[in-house]
Amino acid sequence: MKGVISMLMEPLFLKPVFQEKIWGGDRLQTEFGYQIPSKHTGECWAISAHPHGPVTVENGVYQGKKLNELWDEHRELFGNAPGDVFPLLTKILDARTALSVQVHPDDQYAMEHEHELGKTECWYVIAAAADAEMIYGHHAKTRAQLAEMITKGQWDHLLRRIPVKPGDFLYVPSGTIHAIGKGVMVLETQQSSDTTYRVYDFDRVDKKTGKKRALHLQQSIAVTNVPHSDPKLKITTTQNEDAQVTTFIKTDFFSVYRWKLTQGAATFKRTTAPYTLLSVLSGIGELQLAGKKYPLHKGQHLILPFAVKEWQLSGTLEIIASEPGEKA
Repeated sequence: MKGVISMLMEPLFLKPVFQEKIWGGDRLQTEFGYQIPSKHTGECWAISAHPHGPVTVENGVYQGKKLNELWDEHRELFGNAPGDVFPLLTKILDARTALSVQVHPDDQYAMEHEHELGKTECWYVIAAAADAEMIYGHHAKTRAQLAEMITKGQWDHLLRRIPVKPGDFLYVPSGTIHAIGKGVMVLETQQSSDTTYRVYDFDRVDKKTGKKRALHLQQSIAVTNVPHSDPKLKITTTQNEDAQVTTFIKTDFFSVYRWKLTQGAATFKRTTAPYTLLSVLSGIGELQLAGKKYPLHKGQHLILPFAVKEWQLSGTLEIIASEPGEKA
């Protein structure tokens, strides 16, 4: 019995999957030390069970297993949570140039048309150029006006641009027109979906194919929220022993937090969520749970499974943590 309990309480350290993108760069290597496939690597799928990029467990009795396999075969690790798919996906994105202007569908539209979850997401800005900005929302007042402005290519009038800096947090519900801007690196927490509808791609040509990338105007017009309205966030920061804990958001899909320690230690407890996802963005330290110690360093990603109700962190660390919401 002790051996079984030990297995269930072991953190799951994960090996990311990398995606090359037309807009990607090499900062996933230079900033995080990852071995990337090329200097046009846009995405690190850090915690993913999605079929387009499932990550692999690096340690313990489940070493070599894909996260989607654990979800299917060892649901006890996740508190026997319901659902056909692991509901969350954590990425780090490196935008050497701007991403396409895009929008994602909600669950209902995505399940009907794409046979997967919708895509509500959020961004924590890791790094940003001095003049960095995001496209976030639009100025159309009606769906007919949105369709007209898209059809006529009136991008300067349609698209809403906002400046961003390191440490900013943006919530991007499904139906929000958006684009990560040039020179920005973010950690993205999202529903486990790979459905993206491109509205505009700056007329650029993919060097690999010699063609422009496909647009999805009909779908984009159908799923975009009109008019745009900024979500009202209640970001709070509290002190937990030596840790500064920032709660960015709590939704039906996910909750997202930042934990910061500077040469200190803190104990964390989980009350209701069935598991916790952690991404170490900077620093070096230690995770201690169930009488065992695990070294932590920048660039690691892990899951604390259901049986882990309490753990300690020490060192100098910046961690983005997330947990599934009620709809996950």
